Amino acid sequence: MTTSFLAASSSDGGNPVLNIIIFIAFIAVTMTIVTRVGKKTSAASDFYTGGASFSGTQNGLAIAGDYLSAASFLGIVGSVALNGYDGFLYSIGFFVAWVVALLLVAEPLRNTGKFTMADVLSFRLKQRPVRLAASFATLGVTLFYLIAQMAGAGALVSTLLKIEEKPIQALIIAIVGVVMIAYVLIGGMKGTTYVQMIKAVLLIAGVFIMVVIIAVMVKGNFSELLQEAVNQHALDGTEDPSAILNPGMKYGVDTAHKLDFISLGLALCLGVSGLPHVLMRFYTVPTAKEARKSVVWAIILIGAFYLMTLVVGYAAAAYVGPATIQDSPGGANSAAPLLALELGGSIFMALISAVAFATVLAVVAGLAITASASVAHDFYHEVIRNGESTEEEQVRVSKITVVVLGVISIALGILAMDQNVAFLVSLAFCVAASANLPTILFSLYWKRFNTTGAVWSTYAGLISSLVVLIFSNAVSGAKGAMFENQDWSFIPLTNPAIISIPIGFLFAILGAYLGKPDNKEALQAEMEVRSLTGVGVEAPVDH
Repeated sequence: MTTSFLAASSSDGGNPVLNIIIFIAFIAVTMTIVTRVGKKTSAASDFYTGGASFSGTQNGLAIAGDYLSAASFLGIVGSVALNGYDGFLYSIGFFVAWVVALLLVAEPLRNTGKFTMADVLSFRLKQRPVRLAASFATLGVTLFYLIAQMAGAGALVSTLLKIEEKPIQALIIAIVGVVMIAYVLIGGMKGTTYVQMIKAVLLIAGVFIMVVIIAVMVKGNFSELLQEAVNQHALDGTEDPSAILNPGMKYGVDTAHKLDFISLGLALCLGVSGLPHVLMRFYTVPTAKEARKSVVWAIILIGAFYLMTLVVGYAAAAYVGPATIQDSPGGANSAAPLLALELGGSIFMALISAVAFATVLAVVAGLAITASASVAHDFYHEVIRNGESTEEEQVRVSKITVVVLGVISIALGILAMDQNVAFLVSLAFCVAASANLPTILFSLYWKRFNTTGAVWSTYAGLISSLVVLIFSNAVSGAKGAMFENQDWSFIPLTNPAIISIPIGFLFAILGAYLGKPDNKEALQAEMEVRSLTGVGVEAPVDH
């Protein structure tokens, strides 16, 4: 099979004017929808959870739209194209994590919370210290995730518009941040949810079309596609081209890389159950049953998508080639749009890239509203105002937070715009699994757990993951690090999960045994009944 049957050459680079037109059209359509929906957003519950008015099917679609980020599309396709089997490990980890979320978290969380993750953590514990810690953890996870999406946007648009100048790429990231801020300020959770639903349909449909075209090209023979990928790697000078079909091309080099693989697997498999923007989606449905239904739909849609990324990734290796991908302005993140150019020409590339751009916008909007809800509801309302602020005040603080967070994420996204976005998202998963998951699980299932354990666990998981990351070769001392020309690393890991997740669980246990009991047996009993049965879920109690 050769590329002579394809619609365009990757050297063509697509049509920048066409790409811009389609981008602007998508933004105009979705902004119109968000504006119309936003007119109905007045109360805090409307802004944070869309008034819990979505069905399980709708919410499952929105969860898929929220979860299938730039990392899921751009990052994983690039990773598979360059690293083969090892690149697909991201897909496996991202998907398997939903089993943990479905079995342990989704229904109890919906039954015991109201707006944010901290509602569950503080249900039977002391409000102020737990909510303060949860706010910091939420912001930590959100920032890492936002950085990844911003970097993905910069890489994507740079590839489409043939821009190699860093200042202009930085300007693109800034524009994405501004559009994100507008989505959230105008539409709140309801508007953001509709954007995510639209984006999920477009993304899954777009990737499905790519898979169909690839299947026709190889006449349904996947082995032929794999052989083409090996041949292209050989042509581009890969030392052992057949390694893309076997485990270990990236993570099997030495002991340090094997540990890094284990660390990555831990972060991906445990991270989803601690991601605040995913957990908050369980509150946009009216009942726990609908929450379960939404997770089932999310698993179906997300699983199908990740299976397709394997085909698309190897097709990018076969028909674009690792050398072309690495030499493009967007690096590994440009593999998917470059493959779309090969499969269907400039128009198809523009459409697929617009979908990818929509992916970035939808995810960053969901992240921003989650962080703003945590700051306004948990930090401002409960900690600063001691539960006495009005809903109008909380919404106002949320909107201010969105603007501030947008500015910060733009700055950090510019700093990290050369990183693979799948890698950056894995760091967000690590922070979520280290700082949030131990506290969530112990709050729901361990009677002895107390405020000290929750606070120690959250801060220990958050701080340890950040410290290990700073002194790892993901930040300095290695090719592709954020500070490639500097070296202060002494931890041979790119993902700190193998260290920080055990620390989070350890400090939760130590705090529970060494701290004073909260003596809130009645609340513990109420929480247990509500989390397991759903009794009283329609009438949340403020403690």
